[in-house]
Amino acid sequence: MAEGSAFAPDWPAPAGVRALCTTRAGGASVAPFDSFNLGDHVRDEPAAVVANRAALARLTAPARPVFLQQVHGTQVLHLEPETPDGAVADAALVTVPGVAATIMVADCLPVLFAHGSGRAVAAAHAGWRGLVGGVLEATAGALREAAGPGEVLAWLGPAIGPTAFEVGDEVREAFVAADPAAAGHFRPHETAGKWWANLPGLARQRLAAADVVAVHGNDGGPGWCTVGQPSRFFSHRRDAARLGSTGRFAACVWLG
Repeated sequence: MAEGSAFAPDWPAPAGVRALCTTRAGGASVAPFDSFNLGDHVRDEPAAVVANRAALARLTAPARPVFLQQVHGTQVLHLEPETPDGAVADAALVTVPGVAATIMVADCLPVLFAHGSGRAVAAAHAGWRGLVGGVLEATAGALREAAGPGEVLAWLGPAIGPTAFEVGDEVREAFVAADPAAAGHFRPHETAGKWWANLPGLARQRLAAADVVAVHGNDGGPGWCTVGQPSRFFSHRRDAARLGSTGRFAACVWLG
């Protein structure tokens, strides 16, 4: 993964599919949002966020990043050139040039999708609630509905890693109720009633169930962990309690 304000996913996307994932470097925000914060809901100075979003738009030009109001749900929004920012959805589908499906995160897992035909791309916000609810299955289904039969590729971006994601019994039980094999992605915690959860592992399991087998990116290794990479990525778990808040980075995919 390259250094700087953004890096390109390493995946065999079809010709005409473009994507990037930002880091926390190279922006206009000051601590604790330093410096490339894209979230306008985290108490950062509005002017800094506007400058950072303009910088992102230059990176995705001529496509315009469309920012969603993410609510840990499963709604997939089909983006059009005139789609404004702020629609409530946790995934976005793109079938025309000019707009970039954009997911903001700070521990949750951003997942980018591309149809093998190169006719459609999508992005999804996968925290544990979205994963249990089926946001990845819904996104893959919307992609196939838009572009027809064919291989779907996915790329998993940085997220809280399996040595840092502490969850309670209720989270494990929700996943296991949906698929007993999910139990393999939880390790016992030293505290009773707590577990260490492997978010990218759970995402790969759900993608496989949705017949998305070409999955690249985050393998659960330490280099992908937002908590363990404080100079590169924002992390809500790491910083919110200590610093009062944290910024957001983004993953984008578009046709161009």
